[in-house]
Amino acid sequence: MKKISRKDFGIFAIQLAVWALILLLPPLAVVLTTHNWSNTVTMAVFVWGMMHSPFILYFLNFYLLGPWLFFKRRTLLFVLVNILVIVALNFGFLFIGRPHGPHHHEMPDQAWIGFYSGIFSYLVLNCVVIAVAIGIRHFLEVRKIKQQLEEERHKSTEAELAWLKSQINPHFLFNTLNNISSLTQIDADAAQDAIAQLSDLLRYAIYETNKPKVPVGGEVEFMKNYIGLMKLRCNEKTEVRTYFDISQNVDVAPLLFISLVENAFKHGVSSNRESMIDISMVQENDSLIFVCENSNYAKDDHDRSGSGIGLENTRRRLELMYPGRYVWEQSDENDKFFVKIQLHL
Repeated sequence: MKKISRKDFGIFAIQLAVWALILLLPPLAVVLTTHNWSNTVTMAVFVWGMMHSPFILYFLNFYLLGPWLFFKRRTLLFVLVNILVIVALNFGFLFIGRPHGPHHHEMPDQAWIGFYSGIFSYLVLNCVVIAVAIGIRHFLEVRKIKQQLEEERHKSTEAELAWLKSQINPHFLFNTLNNISSLTQIDADAAQDAIAQLSDLLRYAIYETNKPKVPVGGEVEFMKNYIGLMKLRCNEKTEVRTYFDISQNVDVAPLLFISLVENAFKHGVSSNRESMIDISMVQENDSLIFVCENSNYAKDDHDRSGSGIGLENTRRRLELMYPGRYVWEQSDENDKFFVKIQLHL
């Protein structure tokens, strides 16, 4: 059995209040204008006599016939049940209250027209009330479904973002440890310093990035430290240039650009060829612009700059967190890989 929520009670109370206003407004107008309780009671009885059928039909269709019959495509049964209910509720008015007697055939044509027009209008009123009840129920059901879909989509997005982010830290750690491993063969003291620096980086990655958004200043410091760590394994043939200009400490998704920096050092550095890495991030009004350009030394068909889990994760995270609010530019030509992200905050 479906559990009745507070929202369901609220919807019922609003509908009941509207109907109470419809039923009580005419008697209230009488008592305020005539101050006669007898006339007021007469008006209340008359209004209920006219409106009891629409009142009952409304709630019957909203809570029972609509969900059980109409929305389950049992249209014929829905129509038949409503006809029976209308006849049952208005039997006296439709049949017993018809003009009768030895002189009823002598009624003027205008009276007959008025009588049957009244019956027809009353039946139309009942049908309109049924349609309103079904329409309101349909509107609420559609809105409820949309809210449920939005909640499911939001949960799915959060789960995918968590999965993508869970891949970033191991990927980052794997690449960094490989670099430190190479460094131990060259300079053990530098390797020790690098391990201490890696500890600071991991502390930020694990403890400071467990929120949807983080200050961009922390991200800049993280990238600077990471770039400094990666430069330790570069020789004199590699030129690394960085430029950061952030005027306001706005919030961004954590570890959003680090995969691009990783790719630059992974695929843009050669031990025996001239190499370059150029990384910049500037803030212009409400936009954050990140640019990374690096030499592109292909390893094999399965390991090229701009491919792999890091770049794909970055694009997917942008699509999930900044849909319609980012511009991605990418090129791979003349032995150089270029990527630019313009993020509208």
